[in-house]
Amino acid sequence: MIKVEIDKGSGFCFGVVTAIKKAEEELAKGETLYCLGDIVHNSKEVERLREMGLITINHEEFKQLHNAKVLLRAHGEPPETYAIAKENNIEIIDATCPVVLKLQQRIKQQYAMPDKERQIVIYGKNGHAEVLGLVGQTSGEAIVIEKLEEVTKLDFNKNIRLYSQTTKSLDEFQKIVEYIKEHISPDATFEFYDSICRQVANRMPHIQRFAASHDLIFFVSGKKSSNGKILFNECCKVNPNSFLIDSPEEINPQLLQGVKSIGICGATSTPKWLMEEVQTYINKIIVES
Repeated sequence: MIKVEIDKGSGFCFGVVTAIKKAEEELAKGETLYCLGDIVHNSKEVERLREMGLITINHEEFKQLHNAKVLLRAHGEPPETYAIAKENNIEIIDATCPVVLKLQQRIKQQYAMPDKERQIVIYGKNGHAEVLGLVGQTSGEAIVIEKLEEVTKLDFNKNIRLYSQTTKSLDEFQKIVEYIKEHISPDATFEFYDSICRQVANRMPHIQRFAASHDLIFFVSGKKSSNGKILFNECCKVNPNSFLIDSPEEINPQLLQGVKSIGICGATSTPKWLMEEVQTYINKIIVES
């Protein structure tokens, strides 16, 4: 019999759990609730909440809204969003992750310091919701670098203050730190703030161990999930027989041939119920074959 196991360490991080819980509580009151952007980068969970009444809107639609209630997801928002809400009499249900909120405050304080020779640098994905919120704390002046190679665009004769998107790779962040230390001018200062969420970072070694312990891995994640891509890559490093799926229907039954154990894992934006659906689907294929 093929063993089919769900990784106990996979699934929503506490920031996402809090945002979804707040959405469910508000929707239970029977009032209209909007969410600025997808509440989580998982289409199946977004669809479940849409059926409960949650209305997802973009920033343009948000600007046109008046006298409404809007949920801000775990990723956080720039100051401009709060200013629009105040102007348009929008009640904010703020589900910004505490880790992100702390990081926003740190960057805001750094930006308020009088230092024209300083560059505020954010290691993160350009255009990602969390990064937009962080850059917003600096009136758009922060420099975003997505990978180590981009660090060369910094001016090493100027002071550098480095931060990181909370879901980025800890190893890559440390490589960027080392590169800046080696290249910064003796006349400039360099400070870095490791703001990577340990709930996410600690999943990497765990998910590697899990992926290595099975013949076949199905990594369940929304295609938009930044964190999902990172964790899936960790699976692939130790188990080339790893497949990224968004739903059970994407499973090719032929992949199950000749395997003795199957592992199911996912991103911080993957609901447990979806991984359970995948497990049920696989067990059904096994029984039928």
